[in-house]
Formats: sequence, C-alpha cells, structure tokens
Amino acid sequence: MAPMVLLGCQSLTGSQALEGDSNTSSPAASRGLLPGDSDEARAYRAELVRGLGSEVRDARVLDAMLRVPRHLFVPRASLWRAYADDAAPIGYGQTISQPTVVAIMTDALELQGRERVLEIGTGSGYQAAILSLLASEVYTIEIVKELAEQARARLLALGYANVHVRAGDGYAGWPDQAPFDRIVVTAAPDELPRTLLGELAEGGILVAPVGPSGWTQRLLRYRKKGGRVSSEDLGGVAFVPMVPGG
Repeated sequence: MAPMVLLGCQSLTGSQALEGDSNTSSPAASRGLLPGDSDEARAYRAELVRGLGSEVRDARVLDAMLRVPRHLFVPRASLWRAYADDAAPIGYGQTISQPTVVAIMTDALELQGRERVLEIGTGSGYQAAILSLLASEVYTIEIVKELAEQARARLLALGYANVHVRAGDGYAGWPDQAPFDRIVVTAAPDELPRTLLGELAEGGILVAPVGPSGWTQRLLRYRKKGGRVSSEDLGGVAFVPMVPGG
C-alpha cells in the first residue's frame, strides 16, 4: 500500500469506566429499515463511497459503507459535514474517524463473514456498524461511559443486532469473550498492548495505529500463525493517543 497520512479517530482518554455489556436485538438492520435515512443522505453516501474505491480491495467493505448511514453517527452535523472525508467531533472531546481511515482499516482485517471481532474505541458506533455487516459478532469497548451508552442506544435503534457494547478500559481487552478472530484498535498506543495480542486467535489479524502522538505513527497489521506474531506496515497515520483508564 502506498504511504498515507490519515487522520483518525476517537480518543480513549479519561478514567470514566463502567463495566457491563449489552447486545442489540432489533432485526431492522438486516431488513434494511434504517430510521432517519433519506434519499439525500444516500446520495451523499454514494458520492463518498465512489471516492474510496481506490483505497479498498474488498467490494463488500464499500457496500457496507454504502449501507450504513454515517450522518446518524455524527451528532448535530449537516449532511455535507457528515459525509466529508474528514474526522468529525462526536462530543466529549472525541471524534469519528475519517471515512478513508475506516475503509482502509476495515479492508485490512480481511473479513470473510464468520469472524468474531473486537473493536477498541467504540466512539459513536460507526465503525462497529460497518463491522457488523461484515462479521458474525462485534464486541466493542469504549472508555467514555457516556459515549458507550449513546452508541449502545444508537446501534439498538438502528438494528445492528450482532454488536455488543461495553464501557471500560480497552487496554484490558474483553477476556471473557476472547479469543477474537480479528481485533481493530482506533486510537494509538505507544506500543501494542500484549493483552490484545493475547486475545487474538490463532490465524487472526489485528490492525492498529502504533506510535507516540504526532506524525510518526504507523498503521500496522499483525498476524498470528503457529503461535508467532508477524507485523506489516500499512503506512503513516495520525491518531489520538490510546490512554488507559485510571
């Protein structure tokens, strides 16, 4: 992949953590009934997805991004702002990732549809919604309690029934649901937490930005095979730091 400098994503800072999880249950998403969507929003979405084609190999990723109404995950934003290829604020000092970042990271997971995925950094729930259309089950952790609760309610209302939301510290992972076939991290630790590598299943893939704040971070793809972990550099990125809860 060509070098890139991409802007992401929601912060994992703060110490607000509430242990607990929730499973959304409405079948609306599978039926395509998405309240709050519109023809105008779909037109914006189609234009956005057309611009992502050169960054993504898997057509199913583009289809998922076409189906998920991003504007419903960007509070109080205009349609134009919601579908711009930029990060956008979602409250509590956090942001939703640039669509190009979401597309590239999702594509890098090489999902086939049967995987159990762990996401670190729920934010508003947009990435989890995309993943839910491409995987069997999605488990997502957000350290900001209020964002976790809002994302849980939003995903429930939109019918993403295979997404499980927990408020808590991403550095701790989700041990009682491990191992995971795929893990995606949406904020940058200085070094990848060993806990997360430990929760990655044999044959699994983990995608994360790694490095200190600034313009030196790298988007890395890790593969676990035969008990050994290898890494691949996918390019330069700029993410907010991943900070453990206190």
